[in-house]
Amino acid sequence: GLRVTVLLTSSLMVLGAGLRCVPVSDLEMRKKLIHGGQLLNGLAGPTVMNAAPFLSTTWFSPDERATATAIASLLSYLGAAGAFLVGPLVVPSPNGTSQLPLVSQSNTEHIKDRIEAVLYAEFGMVSLIFSAALAYFPSRPPFPPSVAAASQRLSYRRSFCKLLSNFRFLMIALAYAIPLGVFSGWSGVLDLILTPVHVSQVDAGWIGFWSIVGGCVVGIAMARFADFIRGMLKFILLLLLSGATLASTWFTLTCLSSVTHLPLTTATLYTSCILLGIFLNSSVPIFFELFVETVYPVPEGITCGVVTFLSNVFMGVLLFFLTFYHTEFSWFNWCLPGSCLLSLLLILCFRESYDRLYLDVVVSV
Repeated sequence: GLRVTVLLTSSLMVLGAGLRCVPVSDLEMRKKLIHGGQLLNGLAGPTVMNAAPFLSTTWFSPDERATATAIASLLSYLGAAGAFLVGPLVVPSPNGTSQLPLVSQSNTEHIKDRIEAVLYAEFGMVSLIFSAALAYFPSRPPFPPSVAAASQRLSYRRSFCKLLSNFRFLMIALAYAIPLGVFSGWSGVLDLILTPVHVSQVDAGWIGFWSIVGGCVVGIAMARFADFIRGMLKFILLLLLSGATLASTWFTLTCLSSVTHLPLTTATLYTSCILLGIFLNSSVPIFFELFVETVYPVPEGITCGVVTFLSNVFMGVLLFFLTFYHTEFSWFNWCLPGSCLLSLLLILCFRESYDRLYLDVVVSV
């Protein structure tokens, strides 16, 4: 049930954030505590990333599910948007793009103090969330809102067997995992990618912030449209991925201005990056709903967990190669339009079905 899962998740976050705040003077021990805290926080991640479709099915009617999935899945992205601002604005930059003196001992101590302030603030926030969930967070409503919410689901073993043997699911799983994994890895080092074109980490932070906020707004709007006009998930994804392909190609060619002679300005970088983030981030809840519809009655958490795992694998592979080829980023930028185009082709070949919606509409009637 949701209550036990949310309590377990938030407790792992509290413990992980707390370990990073332990004031020890031994740097080696401090490093181990921080890595341990990050590990615990990572163990809590699947619930945050995967529980939105299960939450919407459990609590909301069929004409509200896509909107609820969008809100539940995209609001967590606002935390990442806040991180794009909090990092550059609270902690001074040591990478040469800051105007602060970088060599003085006092500046090093100042950076250390600001990082610790961020860690303490995060510990306070997750402790508040855990307290709220402990006080009141029911597993399910008194009465199921739909036939699908009350129906029996497959076991774990049968679910995995059905997922791995379903070619259509594997198609859309790759269509989701490849571009979203590449984009996650790319956005995580956005300040490094933009530094060679003389964009500061503060500007890179604002680019990441507005791309995520725009993706949240557009994603919720698209999900609301999908609730009003059912059976349009594939069409919406085709529109979003087409836009992502064009935006990522524009950004990549702009960064090669010496070859393409396209204008390299702050406005073009802002526009192309923000549009890319809007198109890809807003596709997440639409993908989630299509996953669940395609493989029903496989539980929502298992379905979204598998695709999130695949996305993290692609992100990890990309960042692994980045450790070897980190002096020049044009190859990294070209991965973006390539992954978006591949995803677009997979969605074009995908044959959609709405098994869960059919159950709710036909059986309830």
